[in-house]
Amino acid sequence: MPFAIKFLLKNKALRYPQFRKFLTLRFSLIMALNMQTAIISYLVYRITHDKLALGLLGIWEVIPAIGFSLFSGHFVDLREKKMLLLQCVAGYLLLSLFYVILSLPSFYKYAGVSGTVHLIYVCIFIGGALRAFISPATFSLQAMLIPREEYANATTWSSTAWQIGAVAGPLLAGVMIAMSGFEISLASVFILQLVSLVAILLIPRQPILKKGKEPILKSLKQGLRFVFSNQIVLAALSLDMFAVLFGGAVALLPVYADDILKVGEVGYGWMRAAPGIGSVMTLFILSFMPLKKSPGSKLLLCIGGFGISTIIFGISTNFILSFIMLIAGGMFDAVSVVIRGTILQLRTPDAMRGRVAAVNTMFISSSNELGAAESGLTAKWMGTVPAVIFGGCMTLVVVGVTYFAAPMLRLFSLDMKHGEEKAGEA
Repeated sequence: MPFAIKFLLKNKALRYPQFRKFLTLRFSLIMALNMQTAIISYLVYRITHDKLALGLLGIWEVIPAIGFSLFSGHFVDLREKKMLLLQCVAGYLLLSLFYVILSLPSFYKYAGVSGTVHLIYVCIFIGGALRAFISPATFSLQAMLIPREEYANATTWSSTAWQIGAVAGPLLAGVMIAMSGFEISLASVFILQLVSLVAILLIPRQPILKKGKEPILKSLKQGLRFVFSNQIVLAALSLDMFAVLFGGAVALLPVYADDILKVGEVGYGWMRAAPGIGSVMTLFILSFMPLKKSPGSKLLLCIGGFGISTIIFGISTNFILSFIMLIAGGMFDAVSVVIRGTILQLRTPDAMRGRVAAVNTMFISSSNELGAAESGLTAKWMGTVPAVIFGGCMTLVVVGVTYFAAPMLRLFSLDMKHGEEKAGEA
């Protein structure tokens, strides 16, 4: 059988044109945002040489990501998803233009290092608020573009598009910084975001599934109750959240690039891209060999592997070994992303997707920034290498606690019926 036919038979979600446009949107936007994050992180460290400043970047993004997520899911469920995404992308475009201005040497000579960094924090805060809306809107839109039986395959490809963007963005950031400086690099982010704008314009409007209005506090309570009453969903979210929280070595990569491994801008770009490279490798494998047996146990094993690779990266002084460990961490993380995403898509009622995705944003997306803050603070207190090792060890502790505290996760099957799950939990 020809490879192309076999590929399409295994990946039926790719047959749907609107879903392919969605993947273009997801890839281009994630690539642009990851590129922007890498450039801004390196810019802040270059002008401040302060590890704590890197951690504060995470703090200023996590505050709105959590705060606005308390309400964003309610509004996403009540609104048309395409227009909401369009508004978020327009907001990112405006932020990109402002970042270009902030990166000009003439600007931070005029405003001073402190003034420039504080304005960057303001932009980070606004970006966090936008993300609180774009994450649940994207999650909800994806489910509307394909049949339910293709959710698992669609989640794999959605994660693949995300990870390819996460690879290409930081890698391109490192090369662009080395070749053309911070200003041109940030200007190229704006161009990539225009691609995502075109992609979302090509997707037709979708129906609003939640018609009836209700008090916002009641709506929020329903979303939280659903997550916290479902042991499998709660365990998957909690496990990933704490693993990312304590395994946030990526936040300290500027320190490793300049002070420990001494590999400069290009080496920094490769290290920043390494977890994504590992994730993409794994996700392509999963597109042909989907997870079918014991996904919960595999989730626990992979999070444990993520912790071990973080520890080895922390103690390494060799660039090749460090790069390999970052790739390995990305490979382990990719499995957890697919399993968690599939659990959410299969277990979430259609009219509640925005609220559940908003809770997911609070659990998972915000943990990246909290992890960056944790890494920056512990690096300031105990040193860079001990901070990374500590984070990896805490990840292993989280796996052990989850293993005993959430037995239903170990028993979870992708074809488990909802009633069986409830019966098991009872």
